Amino acid sequence: MAKIILAGGSGFIGQILAGHFTGKGDEVIVLTRNSNSTTGNVKYVHWDGQTMGAWVNELEGSDVLINLTGKSVNCRYNEKNKKEIFSSRLNAANVLGKALNALSSLPPLWINAASATIYRHAEDRPQDEYTGELGTGFSVDVCKQWEATFFEQDVPGVRKIGLRIAIVLGKNGGAMPYFFNLAKFGMGGRQGNGRQYFSWVHENDFTAIIDFFIAHKELEGIFNVSSPNPIKNSEFMATVRKSVKVPFGLPATKWMLEIGVWALRTETELILKSRWVIPTKLIQAGYKFKVENIERAVRLSGGR
Repeated sequence: MAKIILAGGSGFIGQILAGHFTGKGDEVIVLTRNSNSTTGNVKYVHWDGQTMGAWVNELEGSDVLINLTGKSVNCRYNEKNKKEIFSSRLNAANVLGKALNALSSLPPLWINAASATIYRHAEDRPQDEYTGELGTGFSVDVCKQWEATFFEQDVPGVRKIGLRIAIVLGKNGGAMPYFFNLAKFGMGGRQGNGRQYFSWVHENDFTAIIDFFIAHKELEGIFNVSSPNPIKNSEFMATVRKSVKVPFGLPATKWMLEIGVWALRTETELILKSRWVIPTKLIQAGYKFKVENIERAVRLSGGR
C-alpha cells in the first residue's frame, strides 16, 4: 500500500486521482483549504498553501507527492484574480519544497501539475516537448513561472516530473458538462472559426499516466499529458452533438463568445486558443494510450 499526498486535491482532477488510488487500496491524504475531515478512505488535512504547519507531518514517509494547487483559471482576468492565480501556484510550490527539506523520510517522487497552454496558439504544426514554441501573454507567463518555481526547489533524492496537462475529459465534472449542455440546447456548433485545435486527455489515461510515472523511475522532467490525437474545435463539437443526438448546433462567433464569457465570468482564451499538443516523450517512453479517439472519450465522459 502506497501513501499518496494530493496537495490541492479537492478539485476535479484531485478527486479523479483520489478515487483511483483508494480503489487500489492506497492511503490518500488531500491537503485542502477546508477543515480536517475523513471521507471514505480519503483523509483531508487543512493547509493554507503558503505556510508551514501540522500538515507537513503528513508528508513524512509518503511515496508520492502530487501538487495540483492553484486558483482556477476559469474566471475573469482582472488584477485581483491574476494575483491569486499566480500566488496560489508559486506559494504552494515554494512551501512544499521547504516542507520536503524538513522531512527525515522524503517521498521519492514529486509530480507538479501545470498546463499545456504554455505553448503558443498553433494551427500550423503540433507542439511537443522538443520543438514546441512557448507562447506569450498572461496564461503563458503563469505556466512559465509555475514550472520554474517547481524545478527551482532543491530537494536532493526526490525525482521531479512537471506535467503540461491538456483538457481532462471525465464523467463527474470538468469541461464535458459544459459542452454537453451547449449541444443539448442547440448551441453546440463550432466556436469562433472552429479551426483551433482542442487537445485533450481522458481521465482513464490521466490516472494510468500517473501510474506509469510512478513505475518508471528513470523518468523525470517535463511531459505533455495529452492524447496523441487532438482535433479541431468544429470536429469536437460535432462529436459532442452526435453523442447527445442533436443534429444541429448554432455556431458561436467571437463577438458572441465575448458576451457569453462575460456573463459566465471567464475568458474567451479558454475556448479560442488553438492547443495542438502532442505527447512525444510519453510515447517514446513506451506509454500506450487507452482512449485514443475523441468519440470514445466523449462516450466515456457521459455521452451516448
